[in-house]
Amino acid sequence: MQFFNKVACFTDIHFGQKNNNRTYNNDCEAFVKWFCAESKKRGAETCIFLGDWHHHRATLNTSTLNYSVSNVGFLAETFENVYMIMGNHDLYYREKREINSMPYAGLHHNVHMINDGIIEENGVALVPWLVGDEWKNMKKIKSRYVFGHFELPYFKMNAMVDMPDHGELKADDFVHPEYVFSGHFHKRQHSKNVHYLGSPFGHNYADAWDHERGAMFLDWNGEPEYVNYDGPKYITIPLSQLVDKPEQYLDSNVYARVAMDINISYEEANFLKETLTKDYDLREFSLVPVKRDDHAVDWAEEANIEVESVDQIVYNQLNLVDSKFIDKKLLVDIYQGLNA
Repeated sequence: MQFFNKVACFTDIHFGQKNNNRTYNNDCEAFVKWFCAESKKRGAETCIFLGDWHHHRATLNTSTLNYSVSNVGFLAETFENVYMIMGNHDLYYREKREINSMPYAGLHHNVHMINDGIIEENGVALVPWLVGDEWKNMKKIKSRYVFGHFELPYFKMNAMVDMPDHGELKADDFVHPEYVFSGHFHKRQHSKNVHYLGSPFGHNYADAWDHERGAMFLDWNGEPEYVNYDGPKYITIPLSQLVDKPEQYLDSNVYARVAMDINISYEEANFLKETLTKDYDLREFSLVPVKRDDHAVDWAEEANIEVESVDQIVYNQLNLVDSKFIDKKLLVDIYQGLNA
């Protein structure tokens, strides 16, 4: 007996991100409703969520809790079975799964919490966030499909930053499965048999210009099908490029960070900001000054130059830490929490 006929998957929605901002939680709910409608249309009877339902691991805001409970209910009403894999953000402790933020979800008879270890059944393995030496067991998994929340080196953590190798779990450890589907990293990507689904929509400017986000659908014996969702988008762009064809870049889902690469007055800049924000109903429009000197790079030429972001610089420096007493992975985790 096979585990599913058609499964619908998404991951890393992070209810409560942006300091429990209601606009963000409304975005999460809008996605879940779209996901449920899309799943019904496609005939998916099973849902697998691949981790990080919540964002804040130590506290759960009352408003966010109401969104969370309602949206688990939407999934329970839509699917015959829902499997909720616990990600690192769903756990009170990073290094053990003793307490999670979703005990209420299991009150639905058809919602199954994947928290107590690996479940391998009928050709499918469901794997929560690994703790301790559990990563060493991944070579033993012989299921055709693996769904989990893995931290694998050489994949991108977001649109710009690569995950370094910490000497533990690697993609090559999944020697038997035909497909490994994972949450955790927010960029949709795949290499060999490993697929990162990516977050449902962009979360911040680390996701700039990376708009291929949404959900994944899979028929048993079929190929994974990724369906894009038209949700929040982040862009970074020179003003000279934007004013030429604003309709090409702007809409009501856009957060825009605009580099002032042309000489305009303060009054002109404010007028432009107000006009574009109103005309396109933008979520955010921020103007960023460009430092100019004799060695400044022209923005028209910069498209061909790779420039490190603040995130890249910080991640690179954290991963250069060489100490027996400091956990580099913990430092990165702390920085990710501060940067959310």
